[in-house]
Amino acid sequence: MTTISASESPLMIEAEPRALLDAVAADPAVPLALGVTGPGGHGRTTYLHELAGHYRRAGVVVHTDVPTDGAALDADAVLLVDDAHLLDDARLRTLHALVAGRRHRLAVSYRPWPRPAGLVALTEALRRDGRLIPLTPFTRARTAAYLAATTRLGRHPDVVDFVHTQTGGVPRHVEWLVREVREHEPAAGPPTEPPHQVLLRFGADLEDLAPDARRLLIALAADVPLPVDELCALLGRESAEIDALLAETRAAGLVGADGQLTPIVARAVTLLSPATDRTALWRRFTQLRLAHGASVLPLVRSLLAAGVAGDCPAATLEAAAEEALAAEPALAARLFAMAASGGRPAVARQAAAAALAGDLDLALRLSGRLLTTASSAQRVEAAVVAATALAHRGQADRSVELYQWSGRASAAAFAALGALATACPAERTEPNRADRDEPPTLHASAARLMADGVRHSVDGPAADALSTLVQAAALLEPDGRAVLLPDSPAALAALTALHCGELDIAERLLDRALTSGLGGPLLAPRHRLLRAWILMVRGRTAAAAEQLAAVTAGGPLESRDDLFAVGLNLGIARRTSDLGALRRGWVPALEALVRHPVDLFTLLPLGELAIAGARLGDLGRLQPYLRAARLLLGRLDDPPLWRTPLHWSGLHAAILTEDPATADDHVAALTAAAGHSRYGAVVAGAAACWVEVLRGMVDPARVETAARGLYDIGLCWDGARLAGQAAIRTADRRAMTTLLDCARTLQAGWGDRTGTPPPGAAGQRLSDREREVAELMVTGLTYREIGDRLFISAKTVEHHVARMRSRLNCANRPELLALLRTILADRSAAPTGQPWPRRGGT
Repeated sequence: MTTISASESPLMIEAEPRALLDAVAADPAVPLALGVTGPGGHGRTTYLHELAGHYRRAGVVVHTDVPTDGAALDADAVLLVDDAHLLDDARLRTLHALVAGRRHRLAVSYRPWPRPAGLVALTEALRRDGRLIPLTPFTRARTAAYLAATTRLGRHPDVVDFVHTQTGGVPRHVEWLVREVREHEPAAGPPTEPPHQVLLRFGADLEDLAPDARRLLIALAADVPLPVDELCALLGRESAEIDALLAETRAAGLVGADGQLTPIVARAVTLLSPATDRTALWRRFTQLRLAHGASVLPLVRSLLAAGVAGDCPAATLEAAAEEALAAEPALAARLFAMAASGGRPAVARQAAAAALAGDLDLALRLSGRLLTTASSAQRVEAAVVAATALAHRGQADRSVELYQWSGRASAAAFAALGALATACPAERTEPNRADRDEPPTLHASAARLMADGVRHSVDGPAADALSTLVQAAALLEPDGRAVLLPDSPAALAALTALHCGELDIAERLLDRALTSGLGGPLLAPRHRLLRAWILMVRGRTAAAAEQLAAVTAGGPLESRDDLFAVGLNLGIARRTSDLGALRRGWVPALEALVRHPVDLFTLLPLGELAIAGARLGDLGRLQPYLRAARLLLGRLDDPPLWRTPLHWSGLHAAILTEDPATADDHVAALTAAAGHSRYGAVVAGAAACWVEVLRGMVDPARVETAARGLYDIGLCWDGARLAGQAAIRTADRRAMTTLLDCARTLQAGWGDRTGTPPPGAAGQRLSDREREVAELMVTGLTYREIGDRLFISAKTVEHHVARMRSRLNCANRPELLALLRTILADRSAAPTGQPWPRRGGT
């Protein structure tokens, strides 16, 4: 690769043409019969210019016009002819004769098209008696070298990539683009689009083409694969004529060898083509595609990128929107809006697409207008959209009302689902004729299964509920991206699984839902938050926090998702003993609870908020919501599956507020539900064990059985915490060691590997002096600084630290610090350090 000068800019050439230039520079008398070929803009003229410079510097006369009589040409002169493809037959014959005579030095450049017979004969003669050099586009390395030679931008790979991708390495286009970006600030990254001034440079090239060739470029600018037969139908030409048009545009350097336009050429063609030509051709294109049932979305997407999608008929935009609905609902909403502006009745579909994309504000605005102004069919669709949006925002009563009014079979099932969630029976309405004629679609079947599954969870076995909801999720997986749902069957199944301890099933369901895109972007946060919730209860707090951060980074959440997010935030803070994070998250959690009224599907975050409120001494502010939850469950006859986790949370809140009577009530409620499921039995046994431990009655075997039972149903953190707290409160050193080992074993099974010690493994009580030392030690003070604060020597501080490290069985200082942080933060588990009174005692 070598740089040669042509006009103002260097041009990068490969080894073969460089070798010839070097040979001429070394010996200008060397024989020369050369053909230089390449499309427009590939440097043929520049190459001849460089040859001429070598000869002239050596004193050799250079001619550039073909003489009418080849014999009259001075044998010592050099003939350099550019654009030989434009010469007439007589001049081509003259050049052929000069090559055949082998007495003259000459070089000829030409494009690969047109190919008159005289040029073909000349090319054969040059191949036989001289040499041919094809000039090709730059490789990326040559583009980088060109930028390095002309600007400071060659050191920036992103700028090189931008230039090379936009131009495809066509030398002239590289030069044009580099001139405009030369002053670009690299720190800001490359421009996202070619500057307007660059695009205007293509005007002359486009004007030189035949009208049909320009129409071909407009078709190719759509960036949609076009077989020859489709191009023939689009342009009204035979295949041979299409081949000739492609050859013409390739020779002009506007179409690549693969028959495609580079991005910069496509933008120039779109910008510079007359709007009437462009509109007429693309209308014809979309009509052909729609007539054959082919996709129009790629075409419309390209026109959107070029800023000329307004050239498309409204029907085409609507068809493209339907195609985009499943994978890109936000794009679909935009296209439906454009179609509606063009006169299509697409506003209801726009509202549905906006809801699927998660833009519930827009969905509610559009559907609200349609409910009062649109035709009957559009009002029905608008009612379904509004009902779905309101369900996500916690307005279940209004959602149920709109679902019932719409009269659709699936909407009736969703109304029943919403009524179950709030324990408010929905009025049954007689289906109209349209509803009776509605086919039994997968959507309608899944909706009925969702309602049936939740109904089973309230009044039937948990296994039946879970099975029914899993079936509903499976029905929607093949085409669930474009289905507008008030809730996800996978999410409801996962909630049911969480409430009965089947966390592995819940995880797999949520993973499948995320992979299939069930419910579109609207429901993706719900699936990810529930996935994070499972990680949290299993004790994998670091992974849960990472997933929560990923969800909240996407912007504000709808009220139901926000309630789960704040519940996760507080739950993670509690499990990691981060009192500061617990305090910071408390007010946002209360706000989220105000935004979303209590329903059956939000009892998990409500329970987590109750424990956090007790930890912060502010449980009173949650009492109205806890009463509402109890009333809701009461209206449903206290279904064991849904009430058990809430009582489990209530038990821990009572422990934190040192309320033995309330704790006993929760234990009694859990015991009453123990026969409903294995989960209920395990939790009931663990609850009874907890209160016994707090009353100073530690049975190591029973505690370990209860702790391992909690671990087995997925409550891994709770199991380790129970074992750790029992270890704190036993006076039997052997039992203490056994329980502490149990806590560590259960923690090791979490898989989080965060270095956090077992919850409550504060195993050993610290003396008052040791606690003072520990509190100062975790702030980062040195032994001397701690001694100065406590008026003791640094040696005495070191002695206390050594005793704590030995008693807590810590291998190193970081492990000791981590455990001390937990001990200090976990003091609230039993603030007074005194055992609770026995039941019925004083």
